[in-house]
Parts: sequence; C-alpha cells; structure tokens
Amino acid sequence: MKTKILVTGGTGYIGSHTTVELQNAGYDVIIIDNLSNSNIGVLDGIEAITGVRPTFVEGDCTDMATMRRLFDENPGIKGIINFAASKAVGESVHKPLLYYRNNLNTLMNLLECMPEYGVKGIVFSSSCTVYGEPDVNPIDETAPIKPATSPYGNTKQISEEIITDYIASGAPIKSIILRYFNPIGAHESAKIGELPVGVPQNLVPYLTQAAAGIRGELTVFGDDYNTPDGSCIRDYIDVVDLAKAHVIAMKRMLDKADTEAIEIFNLGTGRGVSVLELINAFEKATSVKVPYKIGAHREGDIEKIWAEPTKANTVLGWRAEVPIEETMRKAWAWQCTLK
Repeated sequence: MKTKILVTGGTGYIGSHTTVELQNAGYDVIIIDNLSNSNIGVLDGIEAITGVRPTFVEGDCTDMATMRRLFDENPGIKGIINFAASKAVGESVHKPLLYYRNNLNTLMNLLECMPEYGVKGIVFSSSCTVYGEPDVNPIDETAPIKPATSPYGNTKQISEEIITDYIASGAPIKSIILRYFNPIGAHESAKIGELPVGVPQNLVPYLTQAAAGIRGELTVFGDDYNTPDGSCIRDYIDVVDLAKAHVIAMKRMLDKADTEAIEIFNLGTGRGVSVLELINAFEKATSVKVPYKIGAHREGDIEKIWAEPTKANTVLGWRAEVPIEETMRKAWAWQCTLK
C-alpha cells in the first residue's frame, strides 16, 4: 500500500514539481489548494508526466473545518509538505496582514491536526530570507537568524519558531525545515512550470514573459549594490532539483527512526549569480534577447546571499545538479508552450 502524503499548495510552482517527484517515487499524493495563485490545469500536466492524477481538494488551509474534513475523507496521511503560503517579498511589504494570516494560520492548522490524525511528519517550506542580510557568504545553517527585511521573511522566521515550540511542547511529530534559496526553471517536459496569476512577482517568469513580448521591459532593481556588476546576487536552484530534495526529506523523516525531531537544511547550489548574470545566462541558453532597464532598489531586497549546501549534500545525500543555462532553457521552453 502506497504511503499517503498531503501536499498543501500542490498546484503551485514548487508544489506541482514536488508532486511529480513524489508520485515518481511511489507515494500517493493528495493536494489541497485554493487556486489563488495557481491553475487547476496543472493537474493535467502532472498526470501527463507521471501517468497518475493526484487526488485534488479545492480548499483554503486557513479554514480548520476544511482541513478536518480533508483528513476525515482521506484517512491514513503519514506526511505533509507545506507549500500553502504567499511568497512575494515586495507584495508582503504592502500587504503584511495577508501574509501573516495566510502563512501562519495555515501552518498552525496543519500542526494541530497532525497528532489527531496520526500524521508523523511535516516538511516545511522555509527560506534563506530568515538569515536577513548575511555577514558572510556562503551561508550555512549555523548562521544567525537576523531581523527579517520583509513581512514574508518574518512569516518564515515565525513559522520555524512555531514548529520548534510545538515539538518542544511534546507533540509527537517530526519536522524537516528546508531553507530554499531561489527556485527557478521548469520541468524538462515543459508540461508544468511557473505560472503566476497576474503580473509575475518573481524574476524568471517576468523575464521570460518580457522576452516573449507579453510584458514590457524587465526592471532590474538596482545596479549600484556592492557586487561585481552592481545587481543583487542570489543562489538560483533548479526547481526539479529542489523538488527531489523534498522526496528525500520525506523518506528520511518517515523511515528513519533515529533522526532528530527537527532538522534544518539549506537548499542551494553554493554559487551566487547576479541578476545581470542570470539575464546573460538566459540569452546564452536561448539566443533570445531580454529587454530590461535599471530601476530603483526594491524595498525588502537583500544585497547578496548564497548557500553553503554541505549539510544537505552529506546528511541528505542531495545536491543541486542542473546547470544554470539548462535551467533557463527549460524556463523558456515552458514559456513557449504558453504563448
């Protein structure tokens, strides 16, 4: 009998790619999503890739009655991967209550349900934003947690604290917290990818839409940072590499009895890439020019951050493998299916 995994926000960008990898690994996946920033058609893409259509529940994880009904109607869920969160740094600065309400209430509802329904573990989608503006790079899991530079980042810090406090109180669950750096790209089949509702808040979908002539110029938020080319530096990780880390984390949490109740891993490539370098990588991979302009700094942005992923490499046995040019080629192939 297949192990049942609940993927919240599973029709979203990272959730859909993780669902594919979970199903390919033999798990039975149940998705809940309110479709606020995703499309039901993603299920067709998942089915086309894996041959299996995941169970889908349309609902809002902030509503406890909805969550209890889901667990009642789908007994035997053993693990949760939580992607149900608002995730745009810039938007969070202007809509902080939306972020606190959505991101924190979702997590607390899930945690409360877990012991009641026999769920053993939760993989939590966290972020490198918990480190704030780092003192040194690359950054590992022992780096200090700094005051958040945005409400989005603060929800990730608070969520990690909620998980820690709940398990410390004696809750009979485990958690693996994955601190992502910057996921980009799409599945190699071009059947699923990043498809935000409305104007993209993240760099790569805006970049590909600008290159396709759907949007105007891409705005690079600053070229006078203390970096080699003046633009912000991030650690861009292929979304399929990232998705595979969740499958490894879930298996570790459910199958290994001797692991700590809470474990934290950075997920990144270990290489910092600037915004302008990323644009060049896209143009090199696709031979398509990106129209862009330099704009003012964006509130909440960190100047430079990239991962020291050694812990994930050694303890999880996971590493990022897809080269940046290949990731950008896949992002463009996905965009071309949408035109």
